[in-house]
Amino acid sequence: MTQKNNLPRVLITEAAMEVIDTLRKRFGSDLMFHQSGGCCDGSSPMCFEKGDFKVGGSDIWMGEVYGCDFFMSADQFEYWKHTELTLDITPGRGSSFSIEIPMGIRFLIRSRLFTMEEFENLIPTKTGDEVMDSMF
Repeated sequence: MTQKNNLPRVLITEAAMEVIDTLRKRFGSDLMFHQSGGCCDGSSPMCFEKGDFKVGGSDIWMGEVYGCDFFMSADQFEYWKHTELTLDITPGRGSSFSIEIPMGIRFLIRSRLFTMEEFENLIPTKTGDEVMDSMF
């Protein structure tokens, strides 16, 4: 039986972990992700140095993925809250402000719907404001 509030909402591929390791070495800092749901590349997960993207009450913290906080805009979360996300990479240059873009790759999300049992046992989300308040 699955332990309540234990299932992550966001998973990661080995390839994406390798890119994060490279970015950590290059920038020498903690990283974070945000997926806005905006037009064009705004619906792709964007990677920033932690704190370079300001989150607030209209953002949902979905958990940590490979040591990086992962946020999604509240509007986007309403569509994706029943979905397991897997952070991956693909060749090609996106047009966002994400820090992996100069590497000739970009992050993307692969997804599948949670089962009802999984959905009932997910890690709880928080608003961006709640996460920021807990840091200070």
